[in-house]
Amino acid sequence: MQTQLADWARDTDFGREADEILRRCVHCGFCLATCPTYQILGDELDSPRGRIYQIKQVLEGAEPTFVTQQHLDRCLTCRNCETTCPSGVQYGALVDIGRQIVSERVRRPLRERLVREALRRLMGSPWFGPLYRIGVWVRPALPAVLRSKIAQARPAGPLPAEPGRHARQVLMLANCVQPAMMPSIDAATLRVLDAVGVGTRIAAGSGCCGAINFHLDAQEAGRDQMRANVDAWLPLLESGEVEAVIVNASGCGGMIKDYAHHLKHDPAYAERAARLMPYVKDIAEFLAPMAAEVRAKMRRAPGRSAFHPPCTLQHWQGLRAVTERLLADLGFDLQAFGESHLCCGSAGTYSITQPALSKSLRDRKLQAIQTTLPDTIVSSNIGCICHLQSGTGTPVRHWIETVDEALHD
Repeated sequence: MQTQLADWARDTDFGREADEILRRCVHCGFCLATCPTYQILGDELDSPRGRIYQIKQVLEGAEPTFVTQQHLDRCLTCRNCETTCPSGVQYGALVDIGRQIVSERVRRPLRERLVREALRRLMGSPWFGPLYRIGVWVRPALPAVLRSKIAQARPAGPLPAEPGRHARQVLMLANCVQPAMMPSIDAATLRVLDAVGVGTRIAAGSGCCGAINFHLDAQEAGRDQMRANVDAWLPLLESGEVEAVIVNASGCGGMIKDYAHHLKHDPAYAERAARLMPYVKDIAEFLAPMAAEVRAKMRRAPGRSAFHPPCTLQHWQGLRAVTERLLADLGFDLQAFGESHLCCGSAGTYSITQPALSKSLRDRKLQAIQTTLPDTIVSSNIGCICHLQSGTGTPVRHWIETVDEALHD
């Protein structure tokens, strides 16, 4: 694709990056077939190719409008198009640039500004847990879009005693919402790691991965959270005190594995963020070499399950095959279903900011899954788990919870 960037963009870091990405696009249209929003809306402006054209126009000097912003907002950032693209277009990086530029030039309506600000302030706040528990009590009175996000949390159960006794030690995230919404996921992760002789800890000074701020018009606030995590984790890792950062929410994992990209223009953090990357492991990556040991300790095999691979696992991190192989090795009776490559519509806060599209994608995903008649739907990301559970009576869980139960039942 030929480009002629405007003067204000041409000699900037983001302009040079966008220009390189735009020039890779050859207009082939393969991305349309795998874009969830295009599948539902049928409007090319709501496809990767259409959004690329809109971002290009803005970078070349066209004035963005609220309509431009809407089309970019409707993107789930699932990156399915990147998996499909034969030219290696880094669409996710480009849409991040486009959204930032448009947000600086287009003032959102008051309601949207309030919702987005409330989401990013609340979800990263110490008040989230207490407010979530209140939400459980008053759930019937809440608007449908919020009611669908609130469920009674499964109990965490007993945690391993003295995790520091193990020679092998890893770091876990201080997740923003998972401890309040589904404490059973972290607890199950700790118990499974303990069973294979791995202790866990949370590094002082670490916190949210930065995704919530970054995707809600506060990219620099998100980068500040990334920097704090680099500062908290890297010394422990490079000293050998711990061996890895283990992530059991693929949305967080996808964001953390992009730290080197997001901080590459920061002279104080670019090289340090790059050094962090090899240490960051999804829980499936970490456990895969120990599959036989885990299986030997399991008291029963998991039942008939459908595995929903989150976009942040399969398209961002490329770990779908690793995870499915691990689940098969652990005895899961996995049931294949159609359109497993498409997004379920959760996409972080997308299910709140774009409820109609999100619900359509959720229902389409569940319809495909239910044809396999699974006893359980398992996934790797809390957002997908909550979102899918709001539309089905079939239990939806993190696969690590199922493994934990099989170890301890």
